[in-house]
Amino acid sequence: MTMHSARDLPKRTSLKTSARGGYKLRERVFVGACLAAVMLPVLMLSSLLVRMVIDGLPRLSWDFLVSFPSRKAELAGILPAAVGTLYLIVLTALIALPLGVGAAVYLEEYGKKSRLALLIEVNIANLAGVPSVIYGLLGLGLFVRTLGLGRSLIAGAATLALLVLPIVVVASREALRTVSMSTREACLALGATRWQTIRQVVLPEALPGILTGSILALSRAMGETAPLVVVGALSYVTFLPDGIDAPFGALPIQIFNWVSRPQKEFLVNAAAGIIVLLGMMLILNATAIVVRDRMQAKRSHRT
Repeated sequence: MTMHSARDLPKRTSLKTSARGGYKLRERVFVGACLAAVMLPVLMLSSLLVRMVIDGLPRLSWDFLVSFPSRKAELAGILPAAVGTLYLIVLTALIALPLGVGAAVYLEEYGKKSRLALLIEVNIANLAGVPSVIYGLLGLGLFVRTLGLGRSLIAGAATLALLVLPIVVVASREALRTVSMSTREACLALGATRWQTIRQVVLPEALPGILTGSILALSRAMGETAPLVVVGALSYVTFLPDGIDAPFGALPIQIFNWVSRPQKEFLVNAAAGIIVLLGMMLILNATAIVVRDRMQAKRSHRT
């Protein structure tokens, strides 16, 4: 080592130390910015939830759950809206789940390289980014007017099925991809047809993921307001729907109606209705987690 390089060694060491210090400082700033980006929405949501619980919890009672709407806030209830929401979710599931799972099976198992599969994939990607009110306009034009279903329960359910269909397809495809190719090849090697392999092996293995994604999609549909407003859900319903062709109400529409009124008592009713709606959504989400865990436990026990 020369005399000149020996003199430069402390300078290089100090430069490396300062560079490391600069990197650590930038990393800390970046981590702090990410933490702030996470905590700010959480704090805003928490403040809204706390305010809603404080306002609405005293209004919650059995009479509120089983009463019909009224022009007097203290007598109003959510029974028709809650029943309409349950009917909507059941019909939406009956329409969206078979179509979504069937489309996912076709795209993953049969039509991976076909032009039809490419067309379906492009449309699914486009539909996933469409605002919900556009689905309402589509449902109004297609189901309410063209097909003549009117402003009925089945028209609202079909519109919500269109809304959640891209989510169901994507979730089902991801679940099907978790089944290894070696499992499929083993079934085919034993003499099973492709359909037997899909029906008896692939779908049971992918079922936990499919159900989880589907239930989460339905919980999103439960809280949608804009499509139902456009399709024609009633905001003041004094009867229970007696069929799929009957007029209907829904909890989001009822809450929207109460919020739009100037009386403070109706705002308290809206807060109580939001608590009920959140409770129903949490029950759906918890059901998805329980079903997934139990099915995964059974599958691991069999293997």
